[in-house]
Amino acid sequence: MGSRHDHGSGGPAAGGRSPLLRDDFQYIERPALEAVTAEEWEILGRQRNAYLAERRADQVLRMFETLREQPSFGYEINMFRHGLQAASLMLRDGHDEETVVVALLHDFAYDFCVETHGEAAAKLLGPFCSERNEFLLRAHQDFLTVHCPHHHACDPMERERWRGHPHFEWVAQFVERYDQTTITAVTPELPLEAFRPLVHRFFAAPVTRR
Repeated sequence: MGSRHDHGSGGPAAGGRSPLLRDDFQYIERPALEAVTAEEWEILGRQRNAYLAERRADQVLRMFETLREQPSFGYEINMFRHGLQAASLMLRDGHDEETVVVALLHDFAYDFCVETHGEAAAKLLGPFCSERNEFLLRAHQDFLTVHCPHHHACDPMERERWRGHPHFEWVAQFVERYDQTTITAVTPELPLEAFRPLVHRFFAAPVTRR
């Protein structure tokens, strides 16, 4: 199964192996997945769980932080500040930590999959949050159209396809109070550092859905 180490802070040399995250991890040296033994899959599973527990929150925060310097396409603020403002207002209003994190990250995928950014956020965050917040992530963009009466391409009835869903009113409230209003440079916003511990606790929670 090879050496347990090759652990280091740098990246892999040309043709070399990527460094292991921890000194107590070990490489599984097989030419293809079909050659990995049952024992080795157990090892990989344990190491993968430890890897994700240690790195997931920071990886997500780094991904969100890449939006910090993005330009705007017309709004007074970019998507990074939009997330900060939504989360700041929800924290001010006494919402629980999970919901604040969901507000912070609900539009993280807007730049690279605008049409399905809600689904992308639900895939990332949904396994760690309540059913109502998973639905919020998945459906919130359909609820925005009712607040865009002068947009030529918006159908104000878009959200009606969700009418009758048990969390319809919750998403409608979120969009009205915290999503459609957080587009101005004068709305108060806390720095990302204020939310970092919340994000770590969010991803440390047991996975609720697969």
